[in-house]
Amino acid sequence: MPSFDIKAFLQSLTQRAGVYRMYDADQQLLYVGKAKNLKNRVSSYFRARGLNTKTVALVAKIDHLDITVTASESEALILEQTLIKQHRPPYNILLKDDKSYPYLHLSDHKYPLLAYRRGKRKRSGNYYGPYPNSQAVREAQNYIQRLFLLRNCEDSYFNHRSRPCLQYEIKRCSAPCVGLISEAEYQRDIERTRLFLEGKSRVLITDLQGAMDEASGFLEFEKAAEYRDRIDFLRRIQERQTVESGDHDADVWAITEWQSVVCVQKLMFRVGRLTNSQSFFPGNPAGDDADDVLITFIEQYYIGGHASDMLPDNIIADIEGDRLAPMLDVLKQRGERAKHMRGVRGEARQWLVMAQENARTSIQSKLSGHRVALDKLELVSTLLDMPATPKRIECFDISHAQGEAAYASCVVYGQEGLDKSRYRRFSVKHVTAGDDYAALEDSVRRHLTRMKDQGDLPDLLLIDGGQGQVSRVNTVLEDLELPSVFLLGISKGTTRKSGWEFLWRPEAVRPLMPNPHDEGFRLLQYVRDEAHRFAITGHRKARAKKRGQSDIETLPGVGPKRRRELLLHFGSLRNMRGAPRDEFEKVPGISKSLAAKIFASLHGEEQE
Repeated sequence: MPSFDIKAFLQSLTQRAGVYRMYDADQQLLYVGKAKNLKNRVSSYFRARGLNTKTVALVAKIDHLDITVTASESEALILEQTLIKQHRPPYNILLKDDKSYPYLHLSDHKYPLLAYRRGKRKRSGNYYGPYPNSQAVREAQNYIQRLFLLRNCEDSYFNHRSRPCLQYEIKRCSAPCVGLISEAEYQRDIERTRLFLEGKSRVLITDLQGAMDEASGFLEFEKAAEYRDRIDFLRRIQERQTVESGDHDADVWAITEWQSVVCVQKLMFRVGRLTNSQSFFPGNPAGDDADDVLITFIEQYYIGGHASDMLPDNIIADIEGDRLAPMLDVLKQRGERAKHMRGVRGEARQWLVMAQENARTSIQSKLSGHRVALDKLELVSTLLDMPATPKRIECFDISHAQGEAAYASCVVYGQEGLDKSRYRRFSVKHVTAGDDYAALEDSVRRHLTRMKDQGDLPDLLLIDGGQGQVSRVNTVLEDLELPSVFLLGISKGTTRKSGWEFLWRPEAVRPLMPNPHDEGFRLLQYVRDEAHRFAITGHRKARAKKRGQSDIETLPGVGPKRRRELLLHFGSLRNMRGAPRDEFEKVPGISKSLAAKIFASLHGEEQE
């Protein structure tokens, strides 16, 4: 219970709107909440009965509370979301999906480029979207290329073409780069693209039919056939979009809780068509009821900056209207308007039922995957005769090409399956090139030291390697005093075939050779293969980046402007290497000390 006088504190509380913050004895922020009536809301946490176990656990940690009174509930909502985003309290429901949404961009060019864009809209031209995911953008882009043959190459490539590229040969581009289409004809295709992107399919088909009739009238039958094929393709696209009803834009929200799993489901309808479905599984550490969880989640989604550019005309959720009123007021203050509907009749009701069914199905799938993962972990425990079933397996692997761009990977398999949010890569820099043992030891030591400090150690540490690698990693475990971590190595046998691997324990004279069909053994192979894939991906990216980079880009203290001045002065990197030290001082923007650093870097000298 709180260390301060809670009764006196509650009696002194105002009944105005505001924000309350709960802290523990170590001054750590536990929970942030808003209230239309602070006294009523905060008092509800300290009732003698009627609290669920999660709320009781939260109240037991509270040492003191801070209160901020605001002029309205809308202001309280803004302050609450700001504090949650800034401090991320452990007992608040946290929305982690903060990615930006993708757009299609028509550039401001004589022959506009149609391109996929994500992030801030800084480029000139017109943006269409946002789309719910990259797949939807790519699909629309593919349709447009097939229908209207717009270019998709960047200006730097477009400006230097002397003959058509492959896109023209496969009928995905009309080759404006070499003048195979006039500017007027290309602009007509641009206008038709705009109609397509704005959902004006009927107008577009009418326009194409007119162009087909015109071409036929001039006896241009091949051109008329092209228009006919475009019309057929456009109609097939419309037929594929079968989940259609009305012409409204709406986000539909539903929440379901089953077997302690909470699922918030969002269906996105645009122009009456279901365009995306997302399932979220937020934690509920404070033990809020379902409506409170859903309201908090929706507020974070729209107010917290996660989807401000995806605001629909209607937000459909089975929640009392006045409970979402503060959020709608905040959106209105920002110049954004949306209407809340409870979904009690008609089209909105059908959509809401669909969202509720999706939420139930998502929970069933999650619980099924959870059960399968637990069963596999139990089989691993049986195979290795472990004292307890592991909750988390972490696997390390090293990847490099003759010592170049060495990377270590750590992948994680937990009670929900592969946990990609916990994957890590370690760049190996201070180890002799090609020394896999030292690279592995260094990476594992860095990782386990951090995990030990956080009190978050794995139960099973799997190493892609044999007796030698396991011995080196075991030294790390002994140095860090981590006897609770079960260490195991997995290595290919002499045949190098999958299913014939050896399992190595520290100080074992002979390896364990399980039955190739053992499901626990198969899981270890699967996790090892995932670690190998993840390590190779990192190493290849680093190698490609390094090979695509000139040595001049690695010079200390040299940015784009100084790099340009150096090239203008010397002409090439070869001339720079042959120049005396004092010659660098004559370059604009290069001081005497910087000239010395550049000279030393070019000649591999150590700077004192």
